[in-house]
Amino acid sequence: MTNLVSIITPVFNSEKYLNETYQSILNQTYSHWEWILVDDCSKDNSVQLIEEFKSKDSRVVLLINAENQGSGVSRNRAIEYATGEFIAFLDSDDIWHPQKLEIQLKFMKEGNIHFSHTSYGYKNEYGETIKSTFHVSKLPVTYKHLLKRTEISCLTAMYNCKEIGKFYMSEHRRKQDYALWLAILKSGVQSHPIDIELAYYRQTPNSATSNKFNLITKHYLFLRSTQKLNVIAAIYYTSFWAVNGFVRYYIK
Repeated sequence: MTNLVSIITPVFNSEKYLNETYQSILNQTYSHWEWILVDDCSKDNSVQLIEEFKSKDSRVVLLINAENQGSGVSRNRAIEYATGEFIAFLDSDDIWHPQKLEIQLKFMKEGNIHFSHTSYGYKNEYGETIKSTFHVSKLPVTYKHLLKRTEISCLTAMYNCKEIGKFYMSEHRRKQDYALWLAILKSGVQSHPIDIELAYYRQTPNSATSNKFNLITKHYLFLRSTQKLNVIAAIYYTSFWAVNGFVRYYIK
């Protein structure tokens, strides 16, 4: 356990799920990590809970935003603060499999891989398993591949910032993580898949992905503004993204 992993977590009114998320980190078989949480002006008891975690575990770090800035800016603040060789992401309501870090780090180190992602499952707001596992593709993900299909999920992604440098998220309120993956892939680094269910995404009625039909236009505009795609290319990739998204969240 010589490689420190910095775990990045933005927090906003997350007291309902924080204990379970923290427990999934504590249960990791790989224990050389730091957990950097950035509170984005929560109005519940999130900060108090994190302070309790800190009092018992020196690996827990709490940063507090002076004003609400969104999860992208919050994650960037944590990335800037991070001291680990590897950077991983876990939102405040999601959960990791106990061997997530161990398996993923071993895979990356043995294969000299600098960016990776894994398969994952789904849970509802009550922690019950829903839907089938989302299985990643067998081949490494490239920039054009990701434009067509949201293959990389934030709670499974990990990159080696010692090798490729620190990459930051866009300041958009939505899709900040998607912009980060695209930036890494556009630099020529591929993301290598691990087809093992090592994380669990919590899908609630108000989550962005549960309202995907309403986001098609926003996705098109996002590609136009961040990736500088022309109209035809943006429509082409948005069409693929929409169909794959429908299959991913409503059929599988």
